Amino acid sequence: MTRLKTLIAAATLALGSVANAASAGNEAIVQAFYDLLSNPGSATHVEAFKNATSENWESIGNYSGTNKMRDQFLGQMGGFAKSMPDLNWAVQDMISAGDTVVVRSRATATPAGPLFGVDGQGRGFDILTIDIHHLEDGKIVRTYHVEDWAGALQQLKGM
Repeated sequence: MTRLKTLIAAATLALGSVANAASAGNEAIVQAFYDLLSNPGSATHVEAFKNATSENWESIGNYSGTNKMRDQFLGQMGGFAKSMPDLNWAVQDMISAGDTVVVRSRATATPAGPLFGVDGQGRGFDILTIDIHHLEDGKIVRTYHVEDWAGALQQLKGM
């Protein structure tokens, strides 16, 4: 009986190690997403993002019912590179469970001009973001996201 308990304990530890390795691998894949957000004009980071996401990757979060596909998202990042050259998207916390990675992060920037119609006159913003990434076969296939853009606009208005 003691030998059986020892085998079960060893198997449990081994499975835990495999699960931890898988979570760490998924977190490394997801990190490419944030590296792009902080370097939206970088061809190297665009390529890493493409390698981390499926061809049919979807960005879900604008509440219009229309999701952004990967090429549309990359086009948006090109616009961000011009409008917010100092954009930084810092991961604060990353939690993995199976093929899902949840990230809490902060986005900061000082827009070079008006952002969403608001001229911040040199002011910056610092906002909270939450993302839920779903992976399949080592690629991000879908990302749900929420950013506090209303808070960013308030900060830019000096409120």
